[in-house]
Amino acid sequence: MQSYALHADQERIRQRITELNQLQKMDGEIAAILNEEALRTAHGPPFSGGMVHCLRKRWRIPTVKINGKEANPPRWPDGTYSVQGAAAAIGITPQVIFDWLRRGRLTGKQLAKGMPWQIALSPEQAAVLRARVRRTTRSKRAAS
Repeated sequence: MQSYALHADQERIRQRITELNQLQKMDGEIAAILNEEALRTAHGPPFSGGMVHCLRKRWRIPTVKINGKEANPPRWPDGTYSVQGAAAAIGITPQVIFDWLRRGRLTGKQLAKGMPWQIALSPEQAAVLRARVRRTTRSKRAAS
């Protein structure tokens, strides 16, 4: 993608990605629209969602958030939790939630890379994880 600096349509592509991003389009949708409009990447192949993501990052175009500019709520309308909400429900830090998502201890989804997490967490699962965290915290204190 280093060729974008020399690409004749660079400014047109940047402007179009910005416009579509402001319309709350996701990277994959933006790529499809750019391709429908016959715009091409610096090397000629069609756009992909990953390419649009990289260009947005390079040009500092923000990620579209499912909740606009608002802070993530503890729970989404569908009942899933945000990272912050899951952390509060279990009694741990958001960083631990990210770690557990990466390790598969929790399951969640993002509509696209960079989007907020929607974490499936039943009351029973939250109780089990809270108990596990309490046991781990107590055993660390006892070992000190």
